[in-house]
Amino acid sequence: MQQTLTIRLPEKVRRQLRIVSASENISVSDLVRKSLQRSLAIYRFRRLRKKVLPFAEAQGLLTDEDVFRALK
Repeated sequence: MQQTLTIRLPEKVRRQLRIVSASENISVSDLVRKSLQRSLAIYRFRRLRKKVLPFAEAQGLLTDEDVFRALK
């Protein structure tokens, strides 16, 4: 179920949204929805990463390269 959310944006941000919306050929609503979904996914990822990091470090996984090597 979708609901409506009203937010206040500075005119500069609204203008930028309209420009990107037109260049991507999608509605401003779709652009904001996709941007918010992406932002929330990044937030969840960072939160999970912060929880897992101590366990990874204990296993010697300190960098992305360490993780990729462990997965091979």
